[in-house]
Amino acid sequence: MGVLGPNGAGKTTAVECIGGLRVPDGGRVRIAGIDPTAKDSGVRHILGMQLQQCRLPAKITPAEALDLFAAFYPNPRRSSELLKRFGLSRQANQRFENLSGGQQQRLSIALALVGRPKVAILDELTTGLDPAARRNIWTFLEGLAGEGMTILLVTHSMEEAAHLCDRVYIIDDGRVVASGRTEELATGGGSQSVTFVPSAPLDPADLLTLPGVTSATIENHRVTVLGDSATPQAVLAELITRGITAEQLRITGPTLDDAYLHATQENRS
Repeated sequence: MGVLGPNGAGKTTAVECIGGLRVPDGGRVRIAGIDPTAKDSGVRHILGMQLQQCRLPAKITPAEALDLFAAFYPNPRRSSELLKRFGLSRQANQRFENLSGGQQQRLSIALALVGRPKVAILDELTTGLDPAARRNIWTFLEGLAGEGMTILLVTHSMEEAAHLCDRVYIIDDGRVVASGRTEELATGGGSQSVTFVPSAPLDPADLLTLPGVTSATIENHRVTVLGDSATPQAVLAELITRGITAEQLRITGPTLDDAYLHATQENRS
């Protein structure tokens, strides 16, 4: 599950309320039936949280931090397993203050998962991480989700949300402005685009009568056609009828980026 939105939209405030770090002004929050703000609710045994910034004592080491957090849970993951998984084995005994920003971020994620939580809230999961580390963490989380863990991911990365989330909530100005299954939101966020260089002269205006086409333009010999899901097939069929080959053909569909921009811009209009 993903939470998207502009800076200041209320994403972090929302997850802090869900995690019991902030008392909500209104409404009702429950995690597996538990009120996270209730005293001695036991929610800490089922919830893991990784916030935007990791702050630990300057002299503590990753191994010490993981062992400390593991002591709070009845069946924690082994520290050595997490150090290896998050690429911190070489830094296991290095002081926190001497870790790079990316290493501190990886440690923060490991600490959120050490207790084998049923629910994990991950805020800006892979900010500042290199592509290899990011992909490694994605693979690990996919495995945890497959084992039944519920993951609530707050992110600015549309790629990350599309890769990891089965459902997305877009927040703007403190309220949900769009929600749905990731692929459904992406499909509804914009137009299909067909671009190509025709092998013979072609007037783009001739394509405007095709099913689903909303616009057709030409620039530097490249034709661009926009429309709905029927447009690519209709355009290609028309070219075949005319005996024209579509060279340098590219077909792209609407993306989660399109859905995000549509929802947030519409909310501000």
